Amino acid sequence: MRFSIWPATSEPWEDFLEAATHAAATGWDGVWAADHFMPAAPPADGPMLECFTVLSAVAATVPRVRIGPLVTGNTYRHPTVLAKMAATLDHVSGGRVVLGLGAGWQQNEHAAYGIELHDVAGRLARLDEACAVVRHLLDDARSNFEGRFYTLTDAPAEPKPIQAHLPLLIGGGGEKVTLRIVARWADEWNTWGLPHVLAAKGAVLERHCEAIGRDPAAIARSAQVLFELDGTWDPQMPRRQGFPTASGSVAELQELLGAFSEAKVHEVVVPDWNLGTGPARREAMDRFIEEVAGPFREGRPREDPGSRETASA
Repeated sequence: MRFSIWPATSEPWEDFLEAATHAAATGWDGVWAADHFMPAAPPADGPMLECFTVLSAVAATVPRVRIGPLVTGNTYRHPTVLAKMAATLDHVSGGRVVLGLGAGWQQNEHAAYGIELHDVAGRLARLDEACAVVRHLLDDARSNFEGRFYTLTDAPAEPKPIQAHLPLLIGGGGEKVTLRIVARWADEWNTWGLPHVLAAKGAVLERHCEAIGRDPAAIARSAQVLFELDGTWDPQMPRRQGFPTASGSVAELQELLGAFSEAKVHEVVVPDWNLGTGPARREAMDRFIEEVAGPFREGRPREDPGSRETASA
């Protein structure tokens, strides 16, 4: 099982970079960034770093870990532009990018910035086509596509990614349409939820795969919850209402990870939103990756101690 950290883009850049650097130095597998322009909760005027700018800086300065948006809002960028951005980021990172893509949902930023937010059906129809456009541009020498919303006409897209097949992660849990799109296009699928949610929705995904003749084992699965390991989470940090949360001892959280594994989850993503900053966050990250995740890790190497000391300075 993989374990990745998800620093908040509402943090100052220096804090985000510290979390990413410490993760790379201590055996974590990935670093994710949210693609939003403003907070969702009112008054919504707090800071928010732009996702791909942050990821480019991480790609150039932080070694080893996989990186990607969790997830890109399809409403924010034309998929041809997004494909070019992903391919370029793959070069900057040396081939470590996972392109996360979703339908888009946050109403307040669409309203504030004048970005059209279609109804759910319209957003999902556009997401389906956007996946086709991105896949064509990442994979084909020249691309042609004629859809309801997007068109490619003998379109080049060079350079191609370093990876022979840059993975496409699709985020969302809608069982009728979203998971059908996942079955068709995704290399990885991500959603919020505790193990019982992932197991139930995973079964739906498998039925969608069966309907189109695709092996569901070809789609990796990832999930995130807010973790509160006894003695490590920062009680001064605001609780995130509405997000699945797992609290408990090392043994209790290991039991949860076992249930994730039984639900066929390949990667667990840990938001840092309730872990504080500086030494408190580093301690929480270390306890989680060493004590909680230890029995489930894939044997990813740590860097030398000197790298960790630099990251923790």
